[in-house]
Amino acid sequence: MQVGQIVLLLLAALAAGWVDAVVGGGGLLQLPVLILAGLSPVQALATNKSAAIFGTASAAVTYVRGTKLDRAVAVPAGVLAVVFAGLGAASAALLDASMLKPLVMVVLLVVAAFVTFRPAFGRLPHPHLRTRTRVVTAVGIAGVAIAFYDGILGPGTGTFLLIAFTSLLGMDFVHASATAKVINTGTNLGALIVFGAQGHVMWALGLGMAVCNIAGAQLGVRMALRRGAGFVRIVLLCVVTVLVLKLGYETFA
Repeated sequence: MQVGQIVLLLLAALAAGWVDAVVGGGGLLQLPVLILAGLSPVQALATNKSAAIFGTASAAVTYVRGTKLDRAVAVPAGVLAVVFAGLGAASAALLDASMLKPLVMVVLLVVAAFVTFRPAFGRLPHPHLRTRTRVVTAVGIAGVAIAFYDGILGPGTGTFLLIAFTSLLGMDFVHASATAKVINTGTNLGALIVFGAQGHVMWALGLGMAVCNIAGAQLGVRMALRRGAGFVRIVLLCVVTVLVLKLGYETFA
């Protein structure tokens, strides 16, 4: 691998760590660059997890120190996420992931419209929405459905977690992002265990990118905590737009 490719990968990891810490979606930056560097799609997905898990874990720790974490959601969903992301990764070679892309794109378009036309959404917490039924539902969606999706495909996992916690439990964007980082660490761990056992991870490259991913994640967390929900909302809309364009191109081009 050439020096220019390595530098590009490290820069992509730095930017991906920042985006992922704020709203999720860092894989949008890392995965294409890994594939351009010559890795196969499964190697790129696996190596991306080996870098991303350090960024998401460091972001989770910083969020926990700077804001209150909803442990009743984060702990059970995080444990489930390890298992179901692993199942998703194990199924990646058996299922046609391209079948999921049109559905994901539609969901993202709905998310973009909802956030755009409801500017107050996610700016302030709405604790009255947090009922026992909604907590159980949120844990199931995050720890089972979204975790499985992250193992089998991945783009936008953190974004989906953010929207799930904001809409179901009435969290503001900053607290939702904090909870999402804990579960996203679980999904990365579950998928990485499976991909590592299958021999798809390029460990030296992944660990090198992890250093930059952590640096970007720390910068992103501090900006999110300092600037608040309004800043997270703007970044969220930008990431969702890029996700829709990327998936649309891959689906219809």
